Amino acid sequence: MIEVELAIVGAGPAGLSAAIEARRAGAEVLLIDENSRPGGQLFKQIHKFFGSRAHKAGTRGMNIGTELLRESKELGIKTWLKGEVCGIEDGHKLWVVIDRNRSEFVKAKKIILATGATENAVSFPGWDLPGVMGAGAAQTMINVHRVLPGRKVIMLGSGNVGVIVAYQLLQAGAEVVAILEAAPKLGGYGVHTAKVARAGVPLYVSHTIKRAFGTDRVEAVEIVELDEQFKQITGTERTLEVDTICIATGLTPLTELAWLAGCKFNYIPALGGHLPIHDHKMRSTQPDIFIAGDISGIEEASTAMEEGRLAGINAACELGYITQEEAENRSREIWDSLNSLRSGYFGQKRRDSKDLMLQKGKEVIK
Repeated sequence: MIEVELAIVGAGPAGLSAAIEARRAGAEVLLIDENSRPGGQLFKQIHKFFGSRAHKAGTRGMNIGTELLRESKELGIKTWLKGEVCGIEDGHKLWVVIDRNRSEFVKAKKIILATGATENAVSFPGWDLPGVMGAGAAQTMINVHRVLPGRKVIMLGSGNVGVIVAYQLLQAGAEVVAILEAAPKLGGYGVHTAKVARAGVPLYVSHTIKRAFGTDRVEAVEIVELDEQFKQITGTERTLEVDTICIATGLTPLTELAWLAGCKFNYIPALGGHLPIHDHKMRSTQPDIFIAGDISGIEEASTAMEEGRLAGINAACELGYITQEEAENRSREIWDSLNSLRSGYFGQKRRDSKDLMLQKGKEVIK
């Protein structure tokens, strides 16, 4: 069995940020990720962040990822890649399968879960044909592996992921035949939606996919209009020639390890569903387990990094590397930054939902 002071599961923006803060304080850190490269979603994000300079505005996600990796390397953070954490026992012991051919038990004094989220699926006749994929999969193909998933693409979902990936598909040389949105209005930020609109991509609200056609792959798709109750309106069907269907219908937090660890949960639909309850330190109801990023609620990479910093600082404090006063002062600064990120038309709903979670945390975490 391997013993460490702090084990962090997930090397995306939240996990890397947590590892950097804790290691800077002096803690012994083991960072574990199931992928072959750390960085998570950041290396898919070739677009520039926006907001304030403090939140990396004007910097591309992939460049932010490169900077975080540089910092983690300089700090000497021990990292296990291709390591899948399959369970947590006794609140401290992680069962890690490495490279699918060996396993290790890791006993950690503190654990930070930064496991991220998974894409939601939508089923319809033909949804199992080759060519139907999540928008994140398409983004990985074009931005990481430089492979075009298809020539004629339809996007289901007009949130930020849908419109950003649609625009990146255009940049990669694909034709985006249309973007569909089941709701009566578009869901993404105007700055992203405007790009695809200016490029001439048709945007259909109150529409969804009825079925996909094809033998060995997607060859066409039938779309249909929806009424106010989201029921299909007979007679409004249209068939479009496509070879790829991308689904961008939201994300679900990856919370399995938190369930296994015995963390208590609360249900908050606006943040993705059932979420581990946490306090202002990002500590769960299991006193030695912290959470950060999408596992605490679906938001942006910017908020994931700030939550990672919070978790890393407070875990280091509980390990004795930062004084309580310093941890509280730095946490206040980060909370000011998080509240700024959650301001505005889109962010306020997330802020209200987070406030509900923190209130619940006060009630159950002592």
